[in-house]
Amino acid sequence: MEKHPGSYLGTELNGRWWRRYSENGFFARGAGEYWFDQDALCFQRFLTSSPLRIPYSCIRGTEVGTWHAGTWRLGVPIVKVAWEQHGQHLSSGIAVSRDLNSTQAFIEELAARVRAASSNP
Repeated sequence: MEKHPGSYLGTELNGRWWRRYSENGFFARGAGEYWFDQDALCFQRFLTSSPLRIPYSCIRGTEVGTWHAGTWRLGVPIVKVAWEQHGQHLSSGIAVSRDLNSTQAFIEELAARVRAASSNP
């Protein structure tokens, strides 16, 4: 499990940037590290005890932008991970790199893991 630096920018709730998902520690933004484990995309903010986890089985897609949940990162690409949990449509923003190629590599790795999870129920 290789960890990489990144920033978690919050999780929008039901497509509204001003409403943020707050269960299981998802409310607070911050810098930290992300990694891919066997079942989920994980992100742990610095100075927190447990990581945020987005199960691959809940992920519905990704897109890239420069603004998420009321936060703009000076043009740094932000990966918006669309997922569903408990009937809610969520979008979590993660800035993984200033480099678009590194961001694209993150998206491809995540997509491959989501495909693998959906083919092994």
